[in-house]
Amino acid sequence: MTRLPNRSAQTLRLVAELLDGPRAWRHGYELSKATGLKSGTLYPILMRLADQGLLIAKWEESDRPGVPPRHVYRLTPDGLAYARAQAEAEPATLGARVSKVNS
Repeated sequence: MTRLPNRSAQTLRLVAELLDGPRAWRHGYELSKATGLKSGTLYPILMRLADQGLLIAKWEESDRPGVPPRHVYRLTPDGLAYARAQAEAEPATLGARVSKVNS
């Protein structure tokens, strides 16, 4: 049985950030800087959301030689629905971001 999405403050902060650009691929480092989450918190959340089918994770090759590929993430359709539902449930945290996605 798949674990239900966590509604911790850290998860909601990450979901809110992803909701700003739900179709954009985002690097973990970029998400860390935008949310203020440390890697030990961020990456387990990203992995859990990907395992739950709320995020797509893929490797992105660098255009610069010698730079290793990096994981990038974005919301799945189910993830977008989850993020919108959380925005309605947590308007102070996520509400302002829903209007960008719904327009």
